[in-house]
Amino acid sequence: MAKILIVYDSKTGNTEKMAFAVAEGARQVKGVDVVVKKVDQTSLDDLLAADGIIMGSPTYYGQMSAKLKALIDESVKIHGKLEGKVGAAFTSSGGTATGAETTLLSILHTMLVHGMIVQGRADDKHYGAAAVETPDEEELEYCRELGKRTATLVKKLKT
Repeated sequence: MAKILIVYDSKTGNTEKMAFAVAEGARQVKGVDVVVKKVDQTSLDDLLAADGIIMGSPTYYGQMSAKLKALIDESVKIHGKLEGKVGAAFTSSGGTATGAETTLLSILHTMLVHGMIVQGRADDKHYGAAAVETPDEEELEYCRELGKRTATLVKKLKT
């Protein structure tokens, strides 16, 4: 069975809502086990055990949160061991043009440095799912789709 880990940080609950929507989408794919964890409850062993890792963070000054960055910084201890795993990202921000894309890219850059596989999206929301403040139903649907697309890719690569 393929395993997806969804790691998130959330101060206001907005990114947490997105994390559970991502999980809902991933669970639509049969043969995939989905685990959702807050970043401060996530270990390097959790990252190693997953076939796919989806990370979510609020946007702070156009970047991921310090807590998520700390986990990524700690992951230098397992550098090279995440290679070939699938990665994806999501974020919530305080408004439009406030750094959501740069936050997503900062997360995806770290995944690429680890040798992970990141699937883009051609038609819209190219880098991942993003919401402005409390995610509305459309934004939550993008999260579900992100989870489903990532889980589908993980399952294809696992078999």
